[in-house]
Amino acid sequence: MRPEKKYLVNEAKDYLSRSDYFFLTDYKGINSEETSNLRKSLAEKGAEFHVVKNSSLSLVAKEKKLEDLNEHLVGHTAVVIGGEDPSGVAKALKDYNKQTDKVIVKAGALGDKVLSADEVKQLSSLPNIETLKAQLLSLFSTPSTQMVSVLSAPSRSMVTLLKAKANKN
Repeated sequence: MRPEKKYLVNEAKDYLSRSDYFFLTDYKGINSEETSNLRKSLAEKGAEFHVVKNSSLSLVAKEKKLEDLNEHLVGHTAVVIGGEDPSGVAKALKDYNKQTDKVIVKAGALGDKVLSADEVKQLSSLPNIETLKAQLLSLFSTPSTQMVSVLSAPSRSMVTLLKAKANKN
């Protein structure tokens, strides 16, 4: 392999190894100012936008056993990586596409699972990570709250009964 090609493959490998997930996008028609705006909005989510060669990504995908990505490696391809919240990053891409009609998600990967564009779209509709954590915490605390309510019911009933008896006299 030529040194420049080896460098590009190593660069693509480095991008994909920095994150548990990534999204492949078609960036055709986006100018430098729009690219800067997109990078800024992704940086707010802790993500990065990198233009890569399809052939380099193909070699890395094969190495990572993600061969299903090869069908999406046509045309202009950029990879979006990073951030702790994949759904938030997917949502940022969706919002950017809605505003500009540019940067279309082709596919993605979450762990070792290849995601279609529709699955990335579904991921973008999930609540952000903080909301999911709050919902999970709520699920854990609900049974204990209900249990306290059930356990205190007899004593409340007794107090109500005594109060009614006292008011009657």
